[in-house]
Amino acid sequence: MIRQILAVIAGYAIFVITSLLLFQVSGVKPHSKASGLFMILTFVYGAVFSFLSGFVTQFILKARNLKVNFILFIIMVAFAIFSLFNSSGSSCTQLLAIFVFAPFSVLGGVFWIKKHY
Repeated sequence: MIRQILAVIAGYAIFVITSLLLFQVSGVKPHSKASGLFMILTFVYGAVFSFLSGFVTQFILKARNLKVNFILFIIMVAFAIFSLFNSSGSSCTQLLAIFVFAPFSVLGGVFWIKKHY
């Protein structure tokens, strides 16, 4: 049980920390209007690190099922929805988190399982 909790925390931490770094380094505010190029960069960057978060979650857990990855998925979606309703400005990043990044975290877990079982 502790390992499952740590796996989810590690996966979510990868997602959040890398997201914060993107906005810190770029100087773009998370809910401000961004250029099309930056949105494409956000899409690719977020997809890669979401995939990595799901991969690391499975790596820590070393399980044959995706139960913990679905918990990570639910947490990512829940925080994105919470942020969506509580922020003003552009909601592109929250929508990407719900419809792209959370599913990519599950794909990262699937990839780890296919590689190791």
